[in-house]
Amino acid sequence: MNVTVIGSASAVSPEERALRNLYLEHGPALYSYVLRMLGGDTHRTEDVLQETLLRCWNKQTLADAEGMAVRPWMFRIARNIVIDAHRTKAARPQEIGGADWLTELGSDADDIERMLSSIVLHEALRALTPAHREALEATFFADRTTHQAATALGVPQGTVKSRVYYALRSLRAALEERGVR
Repeated sequence: MNVTVIGSASAVSPEERALRNLYLEHGPALYSYVLRMLGGDTHRTEDVLQETLLRCWNKQTLADAEGMAVRPWMFRIARNIVIDAHRTKAARPQEIGGADWLTELGSDADDIERMLSSIVLHEALRALTPAHREALEATFFADRTTHQAATALGVPQGTVKSRVYYALRSLRAALEERGVR
């Protein structure tokens, strides 16, 4: 089996020979032209050059095109491909960069997580008895010692300690019921 690569020296058909000749004659100039249009992006330039040659390949009269002015036609095809790609990109929503997107999402996700945690915590606190809730508010949320909380609540320090202990156990159970571990 004889495999022929498009544009290779062993091209058999007149279309294949014409495509190879087009590439050899116009490829370097076309490459430079497209590279300037794309601001030096070599990968996209190679893609555009390949697409241009593919469209030439698909043209049925390629073998007969040697006598006509092919170069302006090829440059127009390449220019149209670049313009079409630009229009397609402009029509899509703007892409979000990696680091910015992660940072933005991270801060939003943290805010949402804090808000949801706050809602769940408030619901769990409402499930406590008023005495247990009052003991937690007087110690943890007011940033007081048990002695200071006892003075503020007007109860013995041992009572505050006991209420805080049972309040934390009840709070843990209430949070576990809500799916928080």
